Amino acid sequence: MASTMKAMGMLLIAAVTMMAVAPPSEAAVGCGQVVSYLNPCIPYVTNKGPMGSCCSGVKGLYNAAQTTPDRQSVCGCLKSLAGSYTGLDYNKAAALPSQCGVSIPYKISPSTDCSK
Repeated sequence: MASTMKAMGMLLIAAVTMMAVAPPSEAAVGCGQVVSYLNPCIPYVTNKGPMGSCCSGVKGLYNAAQTTPDRQSVCGCLKSLAGSYTGLDYNKAAALPSQCGVSIPYKISPSTDCSK
């Protein structure tokens, strides 16, 4: 019995130690997923087509990015991707959340600080 209690105590100490040194949670939403969700929006935000199914992608991305690391990852991806599309209409991109019925606490802009 004493050896069982000692073993349980050692396991508990090991578990607490592992939790204390574990890295912070990583974002579950990567840039590939951001592109996948928002690909239908590209014609609209580059003035080459209608919104189409853009809002379903915006809502899907919003629902997928629920943690702070997820939101920061999405923000960083959006900033990175914005530079790769010529003719991007930043006003249309910034208006997408409200047009799609999604409320976010910041403006979508190349100057957005994704760390906050």
